[in-house]
Amino acid sequence: MSRVQLALNVDDLDEAIGFYSKLFGSEPAKVRSGYANFAVADPPLKLVLLENPGHGGSLNHLGVEHATTDEVDAEQSRLGAAGLASVDERDTPCCYAKQDKFWVEGAPNGERWEIYTVLADSENFGAESGAVDCSCGTAAGRHLAG
Repeated sequence: MSRVQLALNVDDLDEAIGFYSKLFGSEPAKVRSGYANFAVADPPLKLVLLENPGHGGSLNHLGVEHATTDEVDAEQSRLGAAGLASVDERDTPCCYAKQDKFWVEGAPNGERWEIYTVLADSENFGAESGAVDCSCGTAAGRHLAG
């Protein structure tokens, strides 16, 4: 099963968790320091909340979650054939998970699309020692404030 991912910057994580729990009638699938995600069944949605004070209400990034790396690879081939450039990241620790993914860049308004699968859970947000340096992390400067 594939589902669209919407990653939002929020000013206050606890407040956002409360709102989105009510909105989707679902509790978060994962909550960590400055981070939460919801695996909403209906509509099929992966909602990611990234605490980023001062940028609340803005888009962090968009994505499509797939069940397997083979599905990610097939999408990368399809999008490459359509002329969309991608930035490959494999076995990457990001958002408290290890992922195989790629990023599609070049959307008309600058949005970044993450096409990914989760390989395993992780206790760290990004690479070593919990550093916030994955591509979707705010410390990497990759959020879309606005």
